[in-house]
Amino acid sequence: FFYGGSWQDGHKEMYPFVAKPFVDRGYIVVIPDYRKYPQVKFPSFVEDGADAIVWTMDNIGSFQGNPDNLFVMGHSAGAHIGALISADEQYLSRKGHSNQSIKAFAGLSGPYDFIPMEEDLKDIFGPPERYPQMTVTTFIDGNEPPMLLMWGEEDTLVGQRNIDLLSTKIKLERGRVTTKTFPEMGHVDMISNLIWFLPSKVSIDQEISDFFARQH
Repeated sequence: FFYGGSWQDGHKEMYPFVAKPFVDRGYIVVIPDYRKYPQVKFPSFVEDGADAIVWTMDNIGSFQGNPDNLFVMGHSAGAHIGALISADEQYLSRKGHSNQSIKAFAGLSGPYDFIPMEEDLKDIFGPPERYPQMTVTTFIDGNEPPMLLMWGEEDTLVGQRNIDLLSTKIKLERGRVTTKTFPEMGHVDMISNLIWFLPSKVSIDQEISDFFARQH
């Protein structure tokens, strides 16, 4: 699981609550850190994410895990990182692995296809001629892992166009994609929904677990 934070904030110690509902279902969950802006710019944090996936594939057997059943998940900027690694084969192939090793990807509120407008995002991803390289849609060819794209309809930070553009491209390329939107859910609600002791009308962890099970 890759956490969000606009590619600038967050650390893995904040997210054990994400692991719990999946651990309860029998998953072994890895939550890695990655370098952030302003220490680094794109694509360094994506490369860090790829390193974490490679480490997991190479080492999860020592934790009674199965490297042949690897699922990737992320929220917000973390969903962007996970989706880009899943779609753009260069990140894992450079390290002797393949994105085909990823069984499926689940993204919550991910900015998959957007044009940076804020100055910090322009600095993270620019200059503009580099924007296609950070756009997940650029690398969709139908061979990427199955994707579950989830979004809250009250999200004012990441627009619906991101899942619309990405899912449309996947369908055009005859790939496998499922989209799910949630009324009355905002950007943060999509991740806080996984906190086990908070009441909720929807069960996002169940949606993701069911999707992963279908791919397995």
